[in-house]
Amino acid sequence: MKKIDHFILKSFLGPFVLTFLIVTFALLLQFLWLYIDELVGKGLSFSVIAEFLGWGAATLIPLVLPLATLFSSIMTMGGFGENNELLAMKAAGISLPRILTPLIVLSVFISIGAFFAANNLIPVAYNNIYSLREDIGKTKEEIRIPTGVFYDGIEDYIIRINSRDDKTGAIFGVMVYNHKEKRGNNSLTIADSGSIMLTKDKQNLVFSLYDGYSYEEPQRAPDDTGYALQRIGFTKQEMIISLANYAFQRSDESRFSKEVMSQNLKQLSNARDSLDSAYTHIKEYQFRNLIYSGGFGFPVQLDTLFTKKYYTVLNTDTLLTFKTPEEEQANIRSALSQIENAITILDNYQIDEHQYAYPLRKVRVERFRKFTLSIACLIFFFIGAPLGAIIRKGGLGTPVVVSMFFFVVYWVIDISGKKLATDGVITPAMGTLISSMVLFPMGVYLTWKSTRDSSIFNADAYLIFFKHLLKPFKRAASTENENKA
Repeated sequence: MKKIDHFILKSFLGPFVLTFLIVTFALLLQFLWLYIDELVGKGLSFSVIAEFLGWGAATLIPLVLPLATLFSSIMTMGGFGENNELLAMKAAGISLPRILTPLIVLSVFISIGAFFAANNLIPVAYNNIYSLREDIGKTKEEIRIPTGVFYDGIEDYIIRINSRDDKTGAIFGVMVYNHKEKRGNNSLTIADSGSIMLTKDKQNLVFSLYDGYSYEEPQRAPDDTGYALQRIGFTKQEMIISLANYAFQRSDESRFSKEVMSQNLKQLSNARDSLDSAYTHIKEYQFRNLIYSGGFGFPVQLDTLFTKKYYTVLNTDTLLTFKTPEEEQANIRSALSQIENAITILDNYQIDEHQYAYPLRKVRVERFRKFTLSIACLIFFFIGAPLGAIIRKGGLGTPVVVSMFFFVVYWVIDISGKKLATDGVITPAMGTLISSMVLFPMGVYLTWKSTRDSSIFNADAYLIFFKHLLKPFKRAASTENENKA
């Protein structure tokens, strides 16, 4: 590798890594804000939260990687132009395509890595995100018993505390209702004071109660509806409440492996084949059912129209001629009934359409999207690098504005295309590739302009163009004024 290639790659990798980390961090804050309500108050460890955010950061790669490629390419080539380094390279006989060669090779490797990330990393990330969200959702909130109210945050228990000493942790005026037997308020413990402590494994809550009474109403016999009141006084009593279902517990991660976002290319191909086969069978059934139940009472007779044995000519003039008004009314009622049956059948088909066709479209769209990330990285490089060479501005000013403009255009078109393809308005290939098809001509045009040292962002060039364009009109106006004079 020549020194100039090393210099160009080093100048590109710095902004690329920096942009990748900054954009990931910014989008990760938005991701955290989206799920903050599910994480707060569950007593989750730092490792669980860090794992959740780590997998969330992996799901942001389709947004971060193209933007980092675009921004770093504009910033690198713009910096070369602003510092006259690009001019020095060209003066030394190095053409712009030769300058871009190491960056093109690097962008190809970035695109290959983007494909493997989309096919291998992102499905695993979504699978873990789905699993962690469900496990966190099952985790109950931390136990924080307030004072002065009846607290029902512990399953099968209702607790009331009059006051609490924040320094010693002692509690006063304690009432504990035990509803384990599901027979109402038949078990009550009242204590003058006490304390609350979690066991070391955080699986049990220990109440140490002092100077109180326990009231119970046990049933005398299975067939006896009467109850006997028992009152037991105590000086000290320990009550252990199980919290086995409150702590965070991991479950099987493979239960979300059938989700579309959790599958790689091979799994999506298998899912597409299965759904396509099922959808083909259901369409055949729908077609037959609509013919038999939607107005064609004798569909077998339709086959005779395509044979040579049917020679009778249908007289259309007498087709709607009836012998009596009663016969006409009967036929009209029969036709209306058949139309209503056909409408009902078609309405029911919408359920089948959502059950089979919608998942099939989602699978097809996601298969194409495995490749769109790599294509986007390449296209954004061929937009950013020539654009940076043209505008010749580095730093964080102009490159950020230009990068965000192109990225917002790409993102809006990509999201809209995916939505239209999933809804069946356009094909999955068109919906996923439409953003690339829109930006690809821009990349080709900018690359062509940069190799010709064009100044498409030079205001003076546009003023000269419009002056030449308006020159015939000015000449005609001056001639007309001379004729009038």
